[in-house]
Amino acid sequence: MSTASLLELYRPDAALFLATPRHTLLAAGARSRLQIEGGAGQWQALAGRARALLGEQAREFGAARAVLVGALPFDERLPARLVVPETLHWSGPLGGVALPAPSAQALGTGALRELPSGAEYVAAVEQALAQIRAGELRKVVLARALEMQTEAAPDVAALLANLVRRNQGAYAFAAQVGEQNQPRTLIGASPELLVSRRGRAVLANPLAGSAPRNADPELDRRAGAALLASAKDRREHAFVVEAVAASLRPFCSEISVPAEPVLMQTATMWHLSTELRGQLRDSATSALELATALHPTPAICGTPTAPALAAIRALEGFERGYYAGLVGWSDASGDGEWIVTIRCAEVAQRQIRLYAGAGIVDGSQAQAELDETSAKFRTVLTALGIAP
Repeated sequence: MSTASLLELYRPDAALFLATPRHTLLAAGARSRLQIEGGAGQWQALAGRARALLGEQAREFGAARAVLVGALPFDERLPARLVVPETLHWSGPLGGVALPAPSAQALGTGALRELPSGAEYVAAVEQALAQIRAGELRKVVLARALEMQTEAAPDVAALLANLVRRNQGAYAFAAQVGEQNQPRTLIGASPELLVSRRGRAVLANPLAGSAPRNADPELDRRAGAALLASAKDRREHAFVVEAVAASLRPFCSEISVPAEPVLMQTATMWHLSTELRGQLRDSATSALELATALHPTPAICGTPTAPALAAIRALEGFERGYYAGLVGWSDASGDGEWIVTIRCAEVAQRQIRLYAGAGIVDGSQAQAELDETSAKFRTVLTALGIAP
């Protein structure tokens, strides 16, 4: 089946659509579900339960059909949405594939609500900075949301096609995260790979430190150069790289960590990026086990983890849901890849909630962090046909 055909076949009730730089997959139906209802400590047994389920599925249906797909929330107190699909199609990467022209979204003039408001977000950043200066935190990621009530039901398939077309270097995804009688789609185009595993080879690509792109080529080049030279942003990035490396080392016989970050660009943002590569000690360690060991990284939570989580719950004022969680797949051999769910939205009936966050460290400026979240909203807003 061709790559473009998978995008055409996508329907909002599909378990997962995922387009990566290496391949594209479309999973539909649920031959079996891995029930994780949520609660403290629930993820500790997740990899073992997944391994047992996939082993059963491989024995009954063959290894090629034993693949677990879906989404994990930011907070393990919420339920995971993981299934072995009835049907699973793979194709090559979408990059360079001819795609249909962007579709206009006929959303009407519904209400728009900020969660929290810009002024409340600035105040929350100031509170977080006070905690950092007091030594309680080194970094915390604070997010905000835009909630749209639309007159017409959003065309989820058209939104996905627009995201794919405009972000062909990203990880475009659409995952079903609602109840069976209350469908809800998590949809986005994330630049960030949490972790992938192929055989014993492990790759993680944390991002931290961001700057908005500029329509003027020279100003855009300067924005990227300034980000790469920024002591504040490099310090923020180092927190993440150190944490990811520390989490991977118990699983790896060797690990390579570049000394310097590089620039990554999306359609809307510059990011500091580092690729960490390792070799597993034990071939039984799965991609899902690595993902749950790494999550949440300082890129979407903060450091130290426990006080950062407490600050998020106290300061954000809304439930993240599956934003800043994970989406991806793992198979019976342990191979797989898990993507950090940023640059995304949740769509349900006539409601769309967009999410964006910014990392707060010593030296952050509250208004600049607000501006950064506004720029990050542009990924989904543009795909919806809404001028930011």
